[in-house]
Amino acid sequence: MKLSGYITIIALLLNINIFAAEKPDKKEVIAIINKVNNYWQTNHSDPGNPFWDNAAYHTGNMEAYFVTGNEAFRQYSEKWAEQNSWRGATGDDKSQWKYSYGEKPEFVLFGDWQICFQTYIDLYYLAPDPKKIARAREVMEYEMGTPNNDYWWWVDGLYMVMPVMTKLYKVTGNEMYLDKLTEYYTYAKSIMYDPKTELFYRDARYTYPKHKSVNGKKDFWARGDGWLFAGLAKVLKDLPVDYKNRPLFEKQFKAMAKTIIKSQQKEGYWTRSMLDPNHAPGYETSGTAFFTYGLLWGINNGYLKEKTYLPAAMKGWKYLTTTALQPEGKIGYIQPIGDRAIPGQVVDANSTANFGVGAFLLAASEMVRHIDKK
Repeated sequence: MKLSGYITIIALLLNINIFAAEKPDKKEVIAIINKVNNYWQTNHSDPGNPFWDNAAYHTGNMEAYFVTGNEAFRQYSEKWAEQNSWRGATGDDKSQWKYSYGEKPEFVLFGDWQICFQTYIDLYYLAPDPKKIARAREVMEYEMGTPNNDYWWWVDGLYMVMPVMTKLYKVTGNEMYLDKLTEYYTYAKSIMYDPKTELFYRDARYTYPKHKSVNGKKDFWARGDGWLFAGLAKVLKDLPVDYKNRPLFEKQFKAMAKTIIKSQQKEGYWTRSMLDPNHAPGYETSGTAFFTYGLLWGINNGYLKEKTYLPAAMKGWKYLTTTALQPEGKIGYIQPIGDRAIPGQVVDANSTANFGVGAFLLAASEMVRHIDKK
């Protein structure tokens, strides 16, 4: 064998050893999940309403339950669902239902009120009872019965609702859920997608060159693309392997991953404006957690090559557990609720939020699965 061949083999072996050295112990990760989630639930005894921010937390809480078996976690989501009568927005007059932004009862078709259905469906699978998914089916089947396809007009909405469609397909076997998923996603892509970067703008207001970063660059909001990347992972998890439009979602997931790892900072996090770090510099946890989750999911399920993507996932994990995680269990450096990267906005160790904790729990749960896989 030529010297170059031996060098290649040695390099591969070194890479394997590096990966092994970076991987945490499963007990350590489980302990982190319990610490973080116990801290959150202890300090938030009221699980809140079913709006998107609370509901996004519960998507992470349920994954934490699935990998830990901690009954307190399941009970917390069950209490939340019961408290909200297994509903999102509560309006019953269908003639008044809306899907523009709104926090009132009539905004039933707005995706920020539909993400709660993800957790209701997860709880349904654990203990089937039609009441748990009755409202989800009523709302989504009404929506699919309309001629409109522009329900997902902001990138966050793709995380909020795409997994609802695949989860309800699994419950009902009704392929309309998958076809409408494709139709609504295709519309969203038509108004937010940038083919050169394979990323999505937050919504049509932020497309380039209409909107630019402070340095004149394209402005891709990390949490926004994090929502999408994580949402694609959740969709691919439940989408039938032989579904006719599955390649559309697989292609987007893989293409996004290439850009995502190129924009990671050396410390492991992603800045709020992904391709212009100087627009809003500094640590940020929510986008980083969603990206870390998506990368690990892609590796665990054979969509992303471990050699290429695991170093980025491990750097993200290191940031999440050594910088974002505070000694008492708080998750810090979470950009507050908003719709863009804001220059000068203060994001520090005390900046925490329910949706960011949920994203952290998603990443941590997928790390457990990665360790189990090995």
